[in-house]
Amino acid sequence: MNAPSLSLIDSHCHLDSAEFDPDRDAVVARARAAGITGQVIPAIRAEDWPALAALCARTPGLHAAFGMHPLYLAEHRDEHLVLLRERLAQGPAVAVGECGLDYFAPGLAVDAQRHFFHAQLALARAFGLPVIVHARRAVEEVIHTLRGYPGVCGVVHSYSGSEEQANQLWKMGFMLGIGGPLSYSRAHRLRRIVAAMPLEFLLLESDAPDQPLATQRGARNEPSSVALVLEEITALRTESREVIAAATTANARRLFRLAADPAAAAAHPASSSSG
Repeated sequence: MNAPSLSLIDSHCHLDSAEFDPDRDAVVARARAAGITGQVIPAIRAEDWPALAALCARTPGLHAAFGMHPLYLAEHRDEHLVLLRERLAQGPAVAVGECGLDYFAPGLAVDAQRHFFHAQLALARAFGLPVIVHARRAVEEVIHTLRGYPGVCGVVHSYSGSEEQANQLWKMGFMLGIGGPLSYSRAHRLRRIVAAMPLEFLLLESDAPDQPLATQRGARNEPSSVALVLEEITALRTESREVIAAATTANARRLFRLAADPAAAAAHPASSSSG
């Protein structure tokens, strides 16, 4: 685990999930002890938005994003897009999402997925917010779709595309969210991308309670695992753990417009202005 003096941001964590209902406060405490000072929590469906907003309002370091996940397509309605616009107008929201396309899960209507993805990108552009994008077996179409919304930036979470697709995303200003999948022995392409990618486009994520590291396969994932993701990335790159930690935290704060962490600024006064 990393030294607690490092300040890390979990850029993608479903802490509002029912899996955390029995011990959510303890999960947050373990994350803070591991150096994770902030977490971005993207919503997946309209019915979860009020509870997510309340959770983030009462828990320091939690930041809400509101959106409609493609895997929950059956629950989405056009009126939810109206509600999403109203929710974003109320604030505070750090992003629109989780939104995107999923061509892996069976039974998800492609046209309906595209409809809700386009609508959420339009809202992100209207409100000047970044997007948190889900792209499973759909990276090429996601890139093509994003080109239709110039000025919109964000992150493709749990990145699974090619090196060339990653380059296209960076040219558009998009970041890559990297988490537990990096630790699996068969993740050769992802390891090559992470080893060589520009550091300014890298974000750490847990996707908790999903996507645990290989050493935790089958267990509930927690946001504290971001510290282990940092170790995996450090083993692949030439920069020190401290440099990677500082860069990824600055990236998250810049993308989501998060205020600097006072404790981290006090511990690292020379670098606090860069976030």
